[in-house]
Amino acid sequence: MKKHLMMAIMLIAALCRIAVAQTFPWQDTQKPLDQRVEWLIQNLTLDEKLSLMVHQNPAIPRVGLKPYSWWNEALHGVGRAGYATVYPMPIALAATFNPTLIHNVFSDIAKEAHMKYRAAQDTGGTGDYTGLTFFTPNINIFRDPRWGRGMETYGEDPYLTAMMGMACVEGLQGGHTAACLKHFAVHSGPEGVRHEFDSRVSERDLRTTYLPAFEYIIKHSGVAQVMCGYNRLNGEPCCTNRRLFDILRNEWLYDGILVTDCWALNDAYERDTVIPRHRTHATAALAYGDAFGREVDLECGSGLPALREAVQQGLVPESKVDEHVRRLLKVRLAVTGYNPKTANAVNTDAASIAAESMVLLKNDGVLPLKEGENLRLEGPNAWDSLMPLGNYNGTPRHTVTIGEALSRYQALSAGDGKTLVYVGGLNPQLEGEELPVEKEGFYKGDRTLIELPREQVAEIKAFRQQDYRIVLVLCTGSAIALENVIDDCDAVLVAWYGGQDMGTAVRRLLFGEEDTFGHLPVTFYRSTDQLPDFSDYSMQGRTYRYPASEPLFPFGYGLSYSFYQLYETTVSEADFTVSGIISQCNTDVPGAASHSAAIQVYLKNDSDPDAPVKQLVGLCPTVFLKGEPTRKPFSIRLDPFWFRQYNPETGMMEEPKDGTRFTLQVGFSSDDRDLFDYPFIYHNRK
Repeated sequence: MKKHLMMAIMLIAALCRIAVAQTFPWQDTQKPLDQRVEWLIQNLTLDEKLSLMVHQNPAIPRVGLKPYSWWNEALHGVGRAGYATVYPMPIALAATFNPTLIHNVFSDIAKEAHMKYRAAQDTGGTGDYTGLTFFTPNINIFRDPRWGRGMETYGEDPYLTAMMGMACVEGLQGGHTAACLKHFAVHSGPEGVRHEFDSRVSERDLRTTYLPAFEYIIKHSGVAQVMCGYNRLNGEPCCTNRRLFDILRNEWLYDGILVTDCWALNDAYERDTVIPRHRTHATAALAYGDAFGREVDLECGSGLPALREAVQQGLVPESKVDEHVRRLLKVRLAVTGYNPKTANAVNTDAASIAAESMVLLKNDGVLPLKEGENLRLEGPNAWDSLMPLGNYNGTPRHTVTIGEALSRYQALSAGDGKTLVYVGGLNPQLEGEELPVEKEGFYKGDRTLIELPREQVAEIKAFRQQDYRIVLVLCTGSAIALENVIDDCDAVLVAWYGGQDMGTAVRRLLFGEEDTFGHLPVTFYRSTDQLPDFSDYSMQGRTYRYPASEPLFPFGYGLSYSFYQLYETTVSEADFTVSGIISQCNTDVPGAASHSAAIQVYLKNDSDPDAPVKQLVGLCPTVFLKGEPTRKPFSIRLDPFWFRQYNPETGMMEEPKDGTRFTLQVGFSSDDRDLFDYPFIYHNRK
């Protein structure tokens, strides 16, 4: 009897807790989201609404709102929040040329984020890096290899950036978290002057290079957030930029959240002498009035007093405040209200992802290495356990360095090995976001020289004099000029910053356990001399789309242990498709678990002399598993969005006229020698 009475009391107590927890109408998840949000809008005071427009939202017990921080990171895994899976950096993920793979990675990141969010809630954690709203992905165009933050991007090409960024957004938001496109817009260094720098661009470059990835993802997804950048664009700070606001809201009809980069608004008005700034506004209130009185919804920063002053001065009407808070609450309630029923196990193998991202640039027969081969390991990155993690990273529960992975596989020679694996390149302490670095070849996170550091070149040449066969493993977040060392190396593998299992991935590839090499998402130039001035944002002379001279390794390039050919390729003008058969013709490692190649489709505009010489418009990553047939059909659907042409008379991107002639190039890199040409006549689709 006592047992039944105790159970009844416990049940009543539980029901009471539920009743207390659901005191307010907005907490009833059975009601439509819009209705719940409107209740809050009607019941919050103006001051309470304003407190929700900076990233650290305080608790509002009067209506049952808990504290919440909008600032979290998920660049390549949940970042800055304790233990988390650390995947390869985005530049490496881009090298897979496989959007489906990237979607799966970010789907698993979302699962891990919810586990961490629930754990934080259980312990009362509500600060930065505990929420479900992420400032990811970075879809700026990596226009110049000197930019230190280029490792955070998906490379130099608008189409590849859009496809990878879209996969990231869909993976995160399909997992009930919120993604954010950044940095809007035209933001890619220099890091040392980003708080005062004015990116001057032509309308053509703006529309054909810097905006398409933003536009495509916004128009083809429900991305929750867009972040405006630190820089000015053609004279006006991005976070008060009327032109950008007009494009975003009126042209593209974006109705999601616009958030500032963190403390970016301070650059518009602060007059300190330590950090040069834009100083375009006389007061903080005027800067906040131009931001929030127009289209900014949320500040990552601490400008609540200035925001209040802007409202008091009539620079931000209360109706505009309601508009901002409405957007914010819709997203916040949607992501925090999701409660998965299971533990949501993470399935993605970080080592396999890394193995599909690494690019083989050269192989004179030294690879794959043979088991038992006398091997010597050298280089500054061989045993570095921090380098693989890149930046904006979490803390992995384990990290496998390249040295650890190779030494586990076989004994390493102390000095007399027929092969030398030299693990060199850069590290994230030299290139990255606004770093306090001033040494030869580097400045505040950027590079001033793109060549391999001088001391590494000297070491490699010294080893070459000792008759070593040299395998150079490049750890980097960007392109490295190798012209002064390429002839001293028998093989070159670009391993990027490959995440927690980078060492395992390198070992698998070097020994032929996998044949899943990636493709370059950036051009590897011959030397710094091939580059225009870093601060010049004109695209002329930049990337594979507007080259001034021939690079050492082109965009899209990548070798493998197998050889691939395309057969029976056909192009349908009516269906916008390229189809045919891909054949794996031979392989030097028949025992590899899998082989992969990425078919690439490029567009040449035969009617516009100012258009890019070519641009990527289609992809088909193909995997051959061990034992599968070595011939597979492929079909690539081309989106007319990427056929649009810039009209200098209107300043807009427009559908080509009926009968406009193009050339489609199909193959395995952007180099004409790797491509087959097919005429394509555009037929108006209206």
